[in-house]
Amino acid sequence: MASPPSPEEDAQKLKKAFIGLGTDEDAIMEILGHRDVNQRKKIRDTYHQLYNETLIDGLNKEISGDFGKAVVLWTYDPCERDARLANEALKSKKRGIKHLEIIVEMSCASSPQHLVAVRMAYCSLFDCSLEEDILVLVPMPLRKILAGLVTSYRYDKEMVDKDVAKLEADKLHEAIKAKELAHDDVVYILSTRNFYQLRATFECYKGKHGNPIDEDIMKSGKGDMESLLKIIILCIDSPEKHFAEVVRSAIIGLGTNEDSLTRAIISRAEMDMMKVKSEYLNIYKSNLDDAVIGDTSGEYRKFLVTLLGGKI
Repeated sequence: MASPPSPEEDAQKLKKAFIGLGTDEDAIMEILGHRDVNQRKKIRDTYHQLYNETLIDGLNKEISGDFGKAVVLWTYDPCERDARLANEALKSKKRGIKHLEIIVEMSCASSPQHLVAVRMAYCSLFDCSLEEDILVLVPMPLRKILAGLVTSYRYDKEMVDKDVAKLEADKLHEAIKAKELAHDDVVYILSTRNFYQLRATFECYKGKHGNPIDEDIMKSGKGDMESLLKIIILCIDSPEKHFAEVVRSAIIGLGTNEDSLTRAIISRAEMDMMKVKSEYLNIYKSNLDDAVIGDTSGEYRKFLVTLLGGKI
């Protein structure tokens, strides 16, 4: 496999794509859509050195709409991207749970190191902490668990204590049965235990109490807290299934939720997209690539398909 061009060559080609009559969207896709996270950083740095302008500013001037937003999000460093998406979600006038998914995803479907990097980027970008904005902008009891999630630093090795799993499965069951979903025990368990420990706890819960924990949560009520906890548990237990569901909900019904679709594909393209595709096929008996192609159009479609590893 041929090695990619140097960052200098890529930066120069991008600048060339920006000037002249019309923007060369294909060139932008060909370069950025086929560079990994480290290569994109080098291109950003080199572009800035060569042209005294950030690559993000250059892109924002030249491309717009869903395509422009997708390319810009892809070009950001992942921690800056998630910090910006979290801020946008918290400042949004929308209400409900769907717009807060990004905060759960970066806390429960990414590494502890990534979450720390996002929190640092958030402070640098917005002159306050992510926790501060959650506490100010999210109502109780949602803010209690979201603040717990983002302030946590989980152990990230595969270590499981089966006795703790049994004990904490019972504590979770008691809280759900009492409809005390924001109980301190629930927040402590879900926000501090490592993901392997939590998966063991969820397995114990099902074995001891007869139902998957998310089913019991949804039986206990239909409010935002129940919906939020279901997303948290799914992100911990099976991130690929969560993102398959995000893609599906983004493309079914009237109109496409481009923001959710873009976020899902961009955030998992370099992590576990093959698993997401497999889960999508398993759940919905259809191909994720085909679903995206059928529900999008133009340069936006071409760029998403590029990130999915396909061709149009």
